[in-house]
Amino acid sequence: MSSTQSLLLITLIITIIVVVMAMLLINRRQLRDIEELDNELGNMEDLHLERAIGKLDQMELAGESLATLNTWKKSYQKAAELFPEIQRLIEDGADENARYRLVKSHQSIKQARELVDSVSEDVKNSSDVFTQLLESNRENKAQYDELMQSYREIRKEILADSFDYSVALEEIENRLSAMEEDFAQAKNLSAQGDHVEAKRVLSKIRADLTALKTKLPEVKEDQHDLQTVFADQLDEIAAGYKEMRDAKYGFGSLDVLLEIRQSNDQIDRSLAALAQLDLEETSKGMKKVEKEIKTLYRILEKEYKARPFVEKNQDKLQRLLTHQQTVSQQLIKKLRHIDESYELTHGELDESRELEREVHKMDSDYIRASQRIADGRAVYSEVQDDWIKILGRLQEIGKRQQQELSEAVDGLYEAEEVAQRSIKEFKQQVSLVYRHLSRQNLPGIPEGFLQMYTLVINEISKTSGELNQVRINMEKISEELVQISDDVDRLQREAEDIISSANLFELTMQYSNKFLDNETVVRARRNAMKLYDRDYNYKDALDTIATAVERAEPGSYQRIEKAYYQEQKELID
Repeated sequence: MSSTQSLLLITLIITIIVVVMAMLLINRRQLRDIEELDNELGNMEDLHLERAIGKLDQMELAGESLATLNTWKKSYQKAAELFPEIQRLIEDGADENARYRLVKSHQSIKQARELVDSVSEDVKNSSDVFTQLLESNRENKAQYDELMQSYREIRKEILADSFDYSVALEEIENRLSAMEEDFAQAKNLSAQGDHVEAKRVLSKIRADLTALKTKLPEVKEDQHDLQTVFADQLDEIAAGYKEMRDAKYGFGSLDVLLEIRQSNDQIDRSLAALAQLDLEETSKGMKKVEKEIKTLYRILEKEYKARPFVEKNQDKLQRLLTHQQTVSQQLIKKLRHIDESYELTHGELDESRELEREVHKMDSDYIRASQRIADGRAVYSEVQDDWIKILGRLQEIGKRQQQELSEAVDGLYEAEEVAQRSIKEFKQQVSLVYRHLSRQNLPGIPEGFLQMYTLVINEISKTSGELNQVRINMEKISEELVQISDDVDRLQREAEDIISSANLFELTMQYSNKFLDNETVVRARRNAMKLYDRDYNYKDALDTIATAVERAEPGSYQRIEKAYYQEQKELID
C-alpha cells in the first residue's frame, strides 16, 4: 500500500470518527429536548383542569364570574386539543432520534416546541383563573365575615360614644347604612355565584370601613376642640375683655367682641364641614380660629402687662418733662445772653430752640395720653412704647443740652480770657525780640525781618481789635491765635539766626586776618563786608567769608562754629 493510500485511509477513518461523535452529541442533545418537552406536556396534563372546570360548572357561577369562566374554559379547551398532536410529535422525534434519523427527529422536536410554547401560557393563565374562581367563594366568605365583624365593632363604638360624634352622627349613620347595603349586595352576588363582582363590592366595603375608622378619632377631637376648647377660650377672652374695659383699658380701633363673633361664625362653619365629614375644610377653619384666639390672648396680655409700667412712670415722666422744659428755657436764656457778646458759630441757639420745641411736643403728647388714661380710652401698650421712646429721648436731650451745649458756651468766657492773655504775651515776646536784636549794635536790621515783624504786629493788632468788639467770634480768634503763635516763633528763630550769623561773621573775619596773603580770602573779605555793612545780609556775608576760610584751611570754620555754639550753650545753662 502506497503512502498516498495510507494517508487517504487515515483521513477517512478520522472523518468517520468525527461524524460518529457529532451524531452522538446531537442525539444526546435532542434526547434532552425530547425529555424536556415530555415533562412540560406532562405538567400541563397533570393540572387536570377538566376537574376544575367540572367543579366550577357545578358551582353555577353567574355574572362576571361566569363570563370569566367561559372565556378561559374556551382558551384551555383550545389548548388541550393540541395535546395529542404534541404527544405524537414528541414520540415521533424520540423514535427517529433512537434510529439516528437526526434531521427528522429535529423537525419533530421543533414542531413540538412551537406548539408547547403557544399553549403553555394559556394553560397557566387558565389554571390561575380556575384556582381563583374555585377559591373566591371561600375567600369572599372569610372576607365578608371579617368585614362584618369590623363593621359591628365600629357601629358599637359609635353607639357607645354617640355624644362625641353628635355633630357628624347623621353623616356617619348614612355611611354605615350605605355599607349595610353593600354587605347585602355582596351576599346576594355570592349567592348568585358572581364571586368576582362580590369581591369588588367587598373591596369597596373595606376601603369605606378603613376611611371611616381613620376619621372617627379626628372627628371626636375636632368636635371637642370646636364645641368645648375654642368656645371656652372665646368666652374667657370675652369675659376678660369686659373686665378690662370696666377697668378703663383701651383697645383703640380694635373691636374685640367683633373678633370673637367672627371666630364663633368660623366655628359654626367648621362644625358644618365636620357634619359632612369634610375634615380638610374643618382643619382649615380650626387653624383660623386657633390663630385668632392666640392673637386675642396676646393682645389682652400685652395691655394687661403694659398698664403697671404706665402707672409707675406717669408722675416720673411728668417731672422729667417739666424739669427738661425748665432746663431748655434756662439754656436758651443763657445762650441769648452769651450771643450778645459772642458769635455762636455752630448754631447752638437754633439747636437749643429746636430741642425746646421737641420737648414741648413730647409734653403735649404726654398730656394727651394722660387724658386718654383718665377717660379710659388709652391703649396702654401704645402708651408704653411712646413713653419708653420719650424717656430715652429726654436722656439724650438732657445730655446734649446740660453737658455738651452748656459746657461749650461756658468755655467762651475762659477762652476770651486766655485769648487776652495770649495777645498780651505775644506783644511782649515780639517787643523783646525786636529790642534784643536792636541791642546787638548791628549796622542795620534786614528787610525780610522787618517785613515779618510788621506782619506779626499787624496780626496781633487785628486779633486784639476783634477781642474788643461787642460780639466776639471765639472760634475765628482761636484759629488766628494759633497762626500768631506760629509766626512769633518764626520771628524769634529768624532773630536768633541773624544774631548768630553776625557773631560768627565777626569771629570768622577775625580769624581770616591770618590769610591776608591769600588773594581769594582778601577778595572774600571785601565782598562779605559789603553784604554785612551795606545790605545787612548777615547770612550771605557769613557764607562768603566762611567758604574762603574753609578753602584756605579746611576744618577751620567748623571749629569756629562749634566753639561759638558751645559757648552759647554754656551761657544759657
